[in-house]
Amino acid sequence: MSRPEKEESPMEKTREDVPPPDPALERANQALDRIHAALRGLRYGTVTAVVQDGVVVQVERTEKIRFEQRPARGRRERGG
Repeated sequence: MSRPEKEESPMEKTREDVPPPDPALERANQALDRIHAALRGLRYGTVTAVVQDGVVVQVERTEKIRFEQRPARGRRERGG
């Protein structure tokens, strides 16, 4: 008696069946990850993506720290 061949399920793909990753897609995903990381925890400021030839080449993060404004002691606000 011969055994029936085991059918390969879609979840059991080998490395040969998986196409190689697209380098442009990899770069785009990496840029998005960097932008996301720059935005994480930012309350006030800017995140700038510098693009050259359609490719993100730099991500800049400028964070501003704002202090609560309190009226100065002994000074009154000017009225009109």
